[in-house]
Order: sequence, then structure tokens, then C-alpha cells
Amino acid sequence: MFGLSPLYNNLLAALLTIVYVFSLVALMEVFVTRFGLARDLSRKITHIGAGMIIAFLPLFDDTHWSKYLNVSIFVIWIFLLIQKGLFADVDDEAVKTMTRTGDRRELLKGPLYFTIIATICGTLFYKTFEGVLAMAVLGWGDGMAPIIGSRYGKIKYKILSQKSLEGSLTMFVSAFVASLLLIQFIVPQEYNFNRILILSAIATVAEGTSPKELDNFIIPLAIIGGAQLV
Repeated sequence: MFGLSPLYNNLLAALLTIVYVFSLVALMEVFVTRFGLARDLSRKITHIGAGMIIAFLPLFDDTHWSKYLNVSIFVIWIFLLIQKGLFADVDDEAVKTMTRTGDRRELLKGPLYFTIIATICGTLFYKTFEGVLAMAVLGWGDGMAPIIGSRYGKIKYKILSQKSLEGSLTMFVSAFVASLLLIQFIVPQEYNFNRILILSAIATVAEGTSPKELDNFIIPLAIIGGAQLV
């Protein structure tokens, strides 16, 4: 992609993902601190933005083991989230942008689970249909659902945690559209409209029935498991 050897190409691609994510977190910190952006909104924008790292996958050269450096940024954040979740103060930019309440311990839940799943998708499921779909759905579907559901959700339901019909509909539409686009962009040979439609529906059910804070695990597991059957 960059006219370099596979190793240096993948090192550069990995560096771009690192710059991208740290820039995103810094930008959200500015919006929260200076412009009063709500923490829950900043958290979900960061969530969606982190999920979009898969858009960098075409930059990686698949002929070299260093393709797995695509998860470097997630591995970095696994350690950072553990450290910050245990020791950060309230002014830490990660606490400001990735938590709902400003409690640093929240970093050890949803955000940490997300980075672990992203690492698995970028290694065991590197450039596979289920790996790309899991990240597309987790990033966009699970990112957009609470934004709309918490603000405009009127029809509530509760299975293991409270959700709204409006949020679930947003989950399905966002997951489906994002999956169509990202599968076509990253692994076009795997594009299958009906399969993506069915798995987006399965992911929506998984999100709607998942316990609070565990959807970042349950949604990708439902997709990966469902992909073996559909």
C-alpha cells in the first residue's frame, strides 16, 4: 500500500491506527471539557470511532506476520484501561471521555471488554466475515442504540436490563448498514446481503437481551456463533 516492504508497511499502518485513536480521545476530551459534551455521548462517539479502526485493515499487507500489528492500539489500551481503571484521577482524559459518571472503575467494564473483543477479532478472526461483521455491529450498532434509546426511547422493555424499542430498532438499522458497507470495503468476496441481514437481526436480539455492561461480549459472540450456522 505504501510502497514499502511488508514489515514496514504494517508498522506504518499500525502507527496510523495509534495516532487515530489517541487523537480521537484527545478530541473528545476537548469537547467534554470546553464545550460541555455529555459524558455518555462522548463515551459512545469514542466507542463508534474505535470500532472504525477496522477501516484501516486494507492498509495491512497480509503476506507478513506483522499484519497482526493491527491490534497494537487495542493491546496498548488494554493495559491503559487497567491502569487507569485502578489508579486514574477524575481529570484523566480517559475517565472524562469513556465513562458515564466519572467513576474510573467503569473503564474496567465496557471499554475494557471492547478492547479485548477487538483484539480477538483482529487476530483469530483477522479479515474474516465474522470478524469484520462483529466489529461493524459492535461499533455502530451498539454505539448508536443507546444514543437514540436514552434520548428518544418511549417504548421500554426489560429482559435482563432495560432497553427501548427505538434503541433496538436503531441497533438493527445501524448494524445492518455499517456491516453492508464495511464487508464490501474490507472483504468484498464475503459480501452476502441476506446473511448480513440475518446476523444483524441476531445481534439486535443479543443486545436487547444482554445484561448491562456485558453486551460488548455477548454481541460479537452471537455474531461469531451465528455465522457458523447461517
